[in-house]
Amino acid sequence: MEFTKGHGTGNDFVILPDPDGALDLTPGLVAAICDRRRGVGGDGVLRVVRAAKHPEGAALAAEAEWFMDYWNSDGSFAEMCGNGARVFVRYLLETGLATPDGAALPVATRAGVVRARVEADAIAVEMRRPRVYDASTATLSGLTLPGAAVDVGNPHLVCALPAGLELATLDLTHAPEYDAGVFPAGVNVEFIAPGEPVTGTDGHVLMRVYERGSAETLSCGTGACAVAAVALRDAARDTGTVAVDVPGGRLTVTVTEDSCWLAGPAVLVATGTITPTTPTTPTTLLP
Repeated sequence: MEFTKGHGTGNDFVILPDPDGALDLTPGLVAAICDRRRGVGGDGVLRVVRAAKHPEGAALAAEAEWFMDYWNSDGSFAEMCGNGARVFVRYLLETGLATPDGAALPVATRAGVVRARVEADAIAVEMRRPRVYDASTATLSGLTLPGAAVDVGNPHLVCALPAGLELATLDLTHAPEYDAGVFPAGVNVEFIAPGEPVTGTDGHVLMRVYERGSAETLSCGTGACAVAAVALRDAARDTGTVAVDVPGGRLTVTVTEDSCWLAGPAVLVATGTITPTTPTTPTTLLP
């Protein structure tokens, strides 16, 4: 099984080319591939398959040739991944599966069709406009924080830290607790703090994220879009550009009247082959 490894601001993915949808990809195999000690390692898997050859992409085949079949590192599905979409497009371009022609490149996802464009060394993807739709809370290490629920094609909860609490002090080795009544399918939780002004933007936010199905990651593209939407709302703006700094680097989010553009680096770092194996159960060491 051939693979390519890529990342967007440290959010890393194992890319599996499967144009005709022939791979027998299972949750166990995905988890084994993403295992950072026994496998290649990654926050998720991006399977590159023609939309017409995938049951969830067939209805979108008239709009986009390629379907981004995204799996979280635990083997679960996700509706959308902004950084994944940017890395996916980088792979299509560098392997010749798509050719830049000045127009935005469409990619089918479980959240619908997104469009991408190349901007120098960065790739930007146009996604649905984030929708701030509710209020809720997240509890982490006994601390309960209010937050805003945001729909970016997948669910997010954006929680601002109170003054005096640093992002670096948060323990994200375990999942935050959340209201399952508000988020029945789980939720990505973003913790944010204000950043210093950045020229050419309407706001600057620092962010850490705990992603459902992947634990803490160095970056989350849809999470950055959710954070930008909340920052603009709090600034009494409907549109604008926000710089979002994540542990893996900087993303730039531009919210327009009817969409959201996520821009940042997307890098391919390695290629190779995988020998699929049946995941084994870890040995329990007795005292």
